Amino acid sequence: MSHATAAAEFVADVDRARWHDRALWFVRSKRDKCAQQLPEWEALRERASLVKQHTASRMAEYLEEFERNAVALGAVVHWARDAAEHNAIVYGLLKERGIQRVVKSKSMLTEECGLNPLLESKGLEVVDTDLGEWIVQLRHEHPSHIVMPAIHVKKQEVGELFHEKLGTTAGSTDEKYLVGAARAELRSKFLAGTAGITGVNFAIAETGGFVVCTNEGNADLGASLPALHIASMGIEKLIPRMADLGVFLRLLARSATGQPITTYSSHFHGPKPGGELHIVLVDNGRSKLLANEELRRSLNCIRCGACMNTCPVYRRSGGHSYGVTVPGPIGSVLYPARDMQAHKSLPDACSLCGSCTDVCPVKIPLHHQLLAWRKTLVKAKVTPWHMRAAMSVVGGVMARPWLFRLGGKLGRFALRWSPRWLTYNGLNPWGAQREMPPAAKQTFSKLYDDGIGHGSARMDGIDKDQNKLD
Repeated sequence: MSHATAAAEFVADVDRARWHDRALWFVRSKRDKCAQQLPEWEALRERASLVKQHTASRMAEYLEEFERNAVALGAVVHWARDAAEHNAIVYGLLKERGIQRVVKSKSMLTEECGLNPLLESKGLEVVDTDLGEWIVQLRHEHPSHIVMPAIHVKKQEVGELFHEKLGTTAGSTDEKYLVGAARAELRSKFLAGTAGITGVNFAIAETGGFVVCTNEGNADLGASLPALHIASMGIEKLIPRMADLGVFLRLLARSATGQPITTYSSHFHGPKPGGELHIVLVDNGRSKLLANEELRRSLNCIRCGACMNTCPVYRRSGGHSYGVTVPGPIGSVLYPARDMQAHKSLPDACSLCGSCTDVCPVKIPLHHQLLAWRKTLVKAKVTPWHMRAAMSVVGGVMARPWLFRLGGKLGRFALRWSPRWLTYNGLNPWGAQREMPPAAKQTFSKLYDDGIGHGSARMDGIDKDQNKLD
């Protein structure tokens, strides 16, 4: 299903779409205020980008260094080529120890690998302990956002869900009361869990340790109470030195939720006394991206979600419309690399406004990469024929100024005089949710030629300066 088709239901709910849009823009605004408080913000972004690019250039070397140091600390390191191998390793560890209950902190990698359905199909109980992830798990949904998994759910709906599942008071929307009920229920799950699974935010090659960032402390409980801790880590989470970590911790929370730092930044160096620590390093298509010079920098991503919070398409269409674990601009770059045919519509879910590139803390040129994907899809003839034909026509018009001017005149005439049904009908899905702008009284070219507006003042200024010089 294409992104546009999948988004139709969300977009049709006008109140939810507007509320979703405002909620995410509020987070984006918090990010801006937080970033502006740091004079060195742009220097941090540049530093983080360079560290990630350097790591990518020596990925194999740093991965082996991380493995050596992690093993020296007492951890067991596993290597998984794909999602199936990752799931087989995790299930094998649990099966060998006869474990039936697992508590899991937020991990987009385990979502990407489909770990929960696999373990549940084997009869294990898996509880997502991040509040947002637990809410979507209870609703039998996938996260719609990588940092705020339940951002698409209103608190009235959470109240109804908790009343049904936990027996809270019907109709309650009191946030403190609902969070308290969730805390009590999840605490019993933590105490009953016999294995904890976490993700990894940053792994340090120099030390063999890794860091997990949360705002709820659920990863700490999940990793500390059970004897077995399994950490699932994409190979791109690597950084070379401990000295690099501070750069990324300062960028992550500010970019994600507009807060100076996550409430918990937990460091793990080997297993706890008497416990086991297993680290599963997962490739699952990342090496393929690493080999692609044009898309390699997408591996810089630290999963802050800033590109989603600012993206006008994501904010108005919701995360589920992308049909992938990591939605938004970064997901639209990552997933076509795995299956071009299945995800061919994602690079078109973009207005190329460039806002994602502007806010990315590691300076991934997202909108350029999305444009590159469109070219690749056209060349591979994966883009539908009618879109390729339309782009060919537009390209021909844009290459001929006289034809462009003629097309503009015809377009303005049509905007003024053609009957409304000709544009807004069942055969034109574009018009179902959009209104064409009124035809301009003057073209930009005419205004430019007449010297009207700021351009004229600037041109006048240049002329005057040139006269002085003369």
